[in-house]
Amino acid sequence: MAKKLRIGFLHSIIRRDEKLLLDELKKQKDVELIMLDDRDLEFTLGKNKIKVDCIIERAINHSRALHALRIFESYGIRCFNTYKVASVCGDKLLTSVALAEASIPQPEVKVAFTEESALKAIEEMGYPVVLKPAVGSWGRLLSKINDRDAAEALLEHKKILGSYHHSIYYIQKYVEKKGRDIRAFVVGDEVICAIYRTSPHWITNTARGGKATNCKVTEEIRDICLKSAKAVGGGIVALDLFETKNGLKVNEVNYTMEFKNSIDTTGVNIPKKIVDYVVKEMKK
Repeated sequence: MAKKLRIGFLHSIIRRDEKLLLDELKKQKDVELIMLDDRDLEFTLGKNKIKVDCIIERAINHSRALHALRIFESYGIRCFNTYKVASVCGDKLLTSVALAEASIPQPEVKVAFTEESALKAIEEMGYPVVLKPAVGSWGRLLSKINDRDAAEALLEHKKILGSYHHSIYYIQKYVEKKGRDIRAFVVGDEVICAIYRTSPHWITNTARGGKATNCKVTEEIRDICLKSAKAVGGGIVALDLFETKNGLKVNEVNYTMEFKNSIDTTGVNIPKKIVDYVVKEMKK
């Protein structure tokens, strides 16, 4: 009898996305599923007590995921996604650097480390701009800044708040996207599907109320997505794209992607695609 593939499922709370993935994993006859709650884990460095062949990472807490992945990889366990992908995609600044190094189009980005240099950078870029935390998701803590008064007030608030999220000033040129952007899903070497996210608000995330509709995967979408995925380390990622008069630009790349609102919209069984990819990669 062939040995089953032991897949560790790294998680915290189980949301609908995770339930859908678990349902697909349980359909795999040659897979033994090992649940790994990051709230219960403890590691001894150099001693692997977790006997799995690979890890599917679905933790919500970025820092827990990042450090757990690094430890799992030190044990020789393959991770989906890798520590490299998590570290790059979990930090917007590092994502932008990786995209720039690969000459992939993205909105203009400036980075500063003090209130004074951030204001100078904003003035040089020209209003409006978007101020983002380097680490964060679901469209939280984003600020559209339309003038100097707003910039001075917001920068002062961030300085006083003083946490890690507020100590790096990641400044992106505002892109007029006419009420929508594109979320595309990459699994391995395939752009499996894409959606439009439409909202009257300038933040179009579905987590913030954006409406999802199907988007045809064109050659332009496929090309920029595959190049971007390769630039951040590959694997299983979702990309946010802006449509501009000069073509598509990459806004962000997400490494623990949410997909529950996109399955019925696109007609693509996204969790099955993910599980099939992991199993295929482990059988190589």
